Amino acid sequence: MINEIHWGDLSAEQFLREYWQKKPLLIRNAFPDFTPCISADELAGLACEEDIESRLIETDVTDGTWALEHGPFSEERFSRLGNKPWTLLVQAVDHWVPEVAPLMQAFNFIPQWRRDDLMISYASDGGGVGPHYDNYDVFLLQAEGVRRWEFGGLFGEESPRRDDTPVMILPEWQAEQSADLNPGDMLYLPPRVGHNGVGVGDGCMTWSIGFRAPSQNEVLQGFTQALCDGLSSDLRYEDKDLQLQTQPGEIDASAIKRVHAIIQQHLNDTDALTRWFGCSMTEPKYPDLAGNDEPYTLAELHEALEAGAEIQANEGSRFAFVNQEHPVVILFADGHAFELYAPAAKEFALQLCAQEALFIQRDEAAETLLLQLLNQGSLYLNMA
Repeated sequence: MINEIHWGDLSAEQFLREYWQKKPLLIRNAFPDFTPCISADELAGLACEEDIESRLIETDVTDGTWALEHGPFSEERFSRLGNKPWTLLVQAVDHWVPEVAPLMQAFNFIPQWRRDDLMISYASDGGGVGPHYDNYDVFLLQAEGVRRWEFGGLFGEESPRRDDTPVMILPEWQAEQSADLNPGDMLYLPPRVGHNGVGVGDGCMTWSIGFRAPSQNEVLQGFTQALCDGLSSDLRYEDKDLQLQTQPGEIDASAIKRVHAIIQQHLNDTDALTRWFGCSMTEPKYPDLAGNDEPYTLAELHEALEAGAEIQANEGSRFAFVNQEHPVVILFADGHAFELYAPAAKEFALQLCAQEALFIQRDEAAETLLLQLLNQGSLYLNMA
């Protein structure tokens, strides 16, 4: 059971203080004797599934061109791969393979609402996606084979990039550091740090644990839109203190002050911000796949629990909570907010957010919460 990273001379606290969002860190033997719970053939099988996001990238080393295909793929597509270096990338494997959960829990020293997903890439000798940068923090864990990572330098929207390729590639790339990663080794990269990973020999599998952060543009747009959606059109600009002006065409300082007060009134609403942020950060990665087609009734729930059904969190669901004001806890689950007052309901919510085994008391409020989470697809009952 994987439940912690072997930091060597560091600790999780030191990592956050000295490296997180600051500089890269290579951690040798971060997961000793690491054995992946998914094989290359199983990864290819996932890439054949309709609902799973996958990409296949081939490189022509003779002319430096790149080819990109999006899944789902047929089994025959993999048998037709030639001698060109290639890599297969499968997104959100943690949504589909429950066995990776212990690995994901090893990263619980970072708030769970920051977590994006586990992407797994498999590369042939020389395969990769080219030098690029990402806008999120990522831990690159070598699962099988060897990958050579070159990294260093900060890049952004203004950085040059090749416009003749279907993938984002930095043309002016000069690595500052280089390292070969063996199984169990892990490389941490902050946002915008350039990096280029290349398979060394066949059988190279890398697990990428990514952590998202909303852009300031997304925060401002999202929150202000949520505010606007909740405001009545009857609420208008008011100037009951209007004074006679010498220039009727002037927008004077008093008018600007009144508008500023309107904006400040709403932007300073911490409760509205908390609710919007919690809902936004727990939105499912794939909303179209969420939901329960056959809602439970309370009687059916009681029957299933009495028959020994286990409560499980949907692998693709996201949960978070805030302690608002005593005695209220707000649970956020897949973009929905639930105000909880009853101790049993709050206890169940904290179990859920802590990724613990889920047990529920025979309590009306807790059972009501469970029923809501089941019927929106955030939880399911395992009848095994």
